[in-house]
Amino acid sequence: MFKLAGLGGTFDHLHEGHKLLITTALNVAEQVVIGLTTDELLKNKKYASKLEDYETRKKHLIKYLKKISNLDRVSIVELNDPYGPPAHEKKYEILVASHETYTNAIEINNLRKEKGLSPLIIVLIPVLKEKNKKISSTDIRKNLK
Repeated sequence: MFKLAGLGGTFDHLHEGHKLLITTALNVAEQVVIGLTTDELLKNKKYASKLEDYETRKKHLIKYLKKISNLDRVSIVELNDPYGPPAHEKKYEILVASHETYTNAIEINNLRKEKGLSPLIIVLIPVLKEKNKKISSTDIRKNLK
């Protein structure tokens, strides 16, 4: 097991893809830091008017985390940029990402390299589908009334 994993996202309308991302991180690391995107960073997101606010998204994350793990293993931090603490802090060893966030994971390693830090191991979770369609918060927001 690794000591510290990082992951990040909007976690809007928490769904099975988000849950897989989180459980994967908990399965590979003793401690996990979840970067939760701030409302400010989401202003230009598709269907932004239907986004859950930061506190609601955080509350849903905590509720889910309580079901699956000891909260002492997890920290939730505000994510004010696309890269978060793993891009700048030496203590991270692993990054758990989805195919949607893979380019950010690569960029995080590029930023770490520029700072003389070791690259992170990147664990990619598969795309989850429901009724042969990718599960997506964007689609969930699109279909909200």
